[in-house]
Amino acid sequence: MPKVIVQSLADYTYAQLLTTNGRAMVADEPAEDGGADLGPTPYDLLLWALGACTAMTLQLYARRKKYPLAEVAVEIEHERAHEKDCEECETEGGMIERLHRRIVVRGDLTDAQRDDLLRIAARCPVHKTLAAVPKIFDTIEVVA
Repeated sequence: MPKVIVQSLADYTYAQLLTTNGRAMVADEPAEDGGADLGPTPYDLLLWALGACTAMTLQLYARRKKYPLAEVAVEIEHERAHEKDCEECETEGGMIERLHRRIVVRGDLTDAQRDDLLRIAARCPVHKTLAAVPKIFDTIEVVA
């Protein structure tokens, strides 16, 4: 199971050091939201994860199927929409989280191959995790 460590950076309101497997980067909030704008926001990271997973999944699948897929680009936007009479709402207040994913492919693909790639995009592991509404189990530890 992959493990990431997120640790606050002293002297910054929101900036966090993210580490995993010997790699590191900083996440932060924009200056207009009180951050120092030292890195991507948590939502940027979430959307990057979905986009990267989608592109990797499509490239792997196309290679296996010998589809002439030359390149994949994934654009994702996040929005919170207020829906008054929402039948699908699970939260109070009628707020729906929406991710709009636009997949752009380059290659001499048939309509059937493009349809197949769109179907496979929903099977990338990060997409499946988000769609499953994972349960989060928290613990807290106090250190001196």
